[in-house]
Amino acid sequence: MLVRFKICRWLDRDEFNKITRVATYLGRNEGCSLFLVRANSLSDLEKALDFIDSYGGELLEKEKVYEILEREKIVEIYKEDGMYILRSKLYLNDYLQLFRERRVVWYSRTHKGFIVKPYTIIDVINRLHSEGFKIVDRTGLVMNNNKLDVSLAAELRPYQKEALDAWVSHNYRGVIALPTGSGKTIIGLGAIAELRAPTLIVVYTKEQLREWENKIRTFLRGSVSIIGEFYSESKNIKPITITTYQSAFRNIGLLYDKFSLLIIDEAHHLPAEKFRAIAERILAPFRLGLSATPYREDGLHEELFSLVGGVVYSKSLNDLMMSGFVAPFEIVPVVVPLEHKILMKYRELRKRFFTLSRGREINDLVKAAAAGDKSAKQALQIMNEIRKILINSERKIDVVKSIVEKELKNNSKIIIFTQYIAQAKILSSRIGAPVVTSKTKKNIRNIIFDLFKNNRYKVLILTTLGDEGIDIPDANVGIIVSGTSSTRQFIQRLGRLLRPARGKTARLYYVALKDTQEERAMKKVLSKAQEYLGVVV
Repeated sequence: MLVRFKICRWLDRDEFNKITRVATYLGRNEGCSLFLVRANSLSDLEKALDFIDSYGGELLEKEKVYEILEREKIVEIYKEDGMYILRSKLYLNDYLQLFRERRVVWYSRTHKGFIVKPYTIIDVINRLHSEGFKIVDRTGLVMNNNKLDVSLAAELRPYQKEALDAWVSHNYRGVIALPTGSGKTIIGLGAIAELRAPTLIVVYTKEQLREWENKIRTFLRGSVSIIGEFYSESKNIKPITITTYQSAFRNIGLLYDKFSLLIIDEAHHLPAEKFRAIAERILAPFRLGLSATPYREDGLHEELFSLVGGVVYSKSLNDLMMSGFVAPFEIVPVVVPLEHKILMKYRELRKRFFTLSRGREINDLVKAAAAGDKSAKQALQIMNEIRKILINSERKIDVVKSIVEKELKNNSKIIIFTQYIAQAKILSSRIGAPVVTSKTKKNIRNIIFDLFKNNRYKVLILTTLGDEGIDIPDANVGIIVSGTSSTRQFIQRLGRLLRPARGKTARLYYVALKDTQEERAMKKVLSKAQEYLGVVV
């Protein structure tokens, strides 16, 4: 099209020459210089308008020009081959330059449009909106046209409402970091009620799946008939579907295009190599990550933030404790000396292990041993001997037993945490408490949990199964008998004790063998935990 414009101020020769390199001079009229510029495409038209504006020019047929822009400045969003595709009559390359540089948007000749990675679609849309584009959603996911008839049947605590509001203000994306026991699930239900969008909830364990389903049925009005469980043999996709990381990863092809909201529970697991594919391929434009400990020691939380959104809200345990939303707590380190003879054996084994391992990590030793490396095989055998010393320490078992007896006199409910099934069995035989491991059958596990919750059992022994995804609201004492140097694991275990109750003070004992790797791990964990907890431990 031909665009006519005028400039009603004096132009010096240099300015006039620059203008006439682009536009044709038509003469003067009523003290104004008249020009004409040809625009062969909408992109040319946009550039012409920028050029005219830079010289303070005025359009002579403004209504006609803006009518064309209004009619043609449209971007349509499609979903094809598991991807978002953007198409427009106007060439979008310049508008999407930033995203192209980040390699989250690229042009596809095959699809005749720009492919956009799902986790950045909202940013792309906001950018195009800011440039005056009208967005037409052909997917039904981005504009969320199919609103669910649900509402929240629970009153949010002040910090829960703050967290939800922060997430909404960040375009319905981001990670909420709150301690275990602070009610992150209720915030997730609040997000569903806020958006009223088809939602996929991804959890880490079967127990979490059951708890989310129970909470949805209890606290989300209108949801009972629209809840689906996508796990194991049950492949029931509904407007609100709950699945596990493993099931979501294995069935992305069935789930990828059916939801507008993606909720990732225990979101610190998402950056794992295979699990990140869930967030990369599920088309849901709106995303909520929930975690007590989103920051990972390996630095991969940066990938979590790019896939879901950064941390939009957080509170420390100390913040919530001061407000009365979690129980006050104390952490009690307990160092137990090994018998002299056993300590000498432990030191000798450690010396031999370091000689044979030559600084290699455990995974590297396993691979080397499988490839026939004799020194790696010997190192692993020695490592098992060291582990047996730590697991079977009679002095340690005696100390744990005495702590249990003392706390039972105070009418405490006690969870004992251990890394090892063998150690759990030893503790069970000495203390007379039930054990729940990953190998415990589901029906037996549920019976044990119910008996513990109803005070029929006062002591419960858990292996790493208890580190995440178990709701035990009234335990007030924990005893860590063995653990790792992971701050996350420590925080998760502490969180099992912190649900508030009248007159309750939680205690977490950390029992470690003196002058061993256990004592070093304990000191490392407690040192790192101080910053997260907001208190001196």
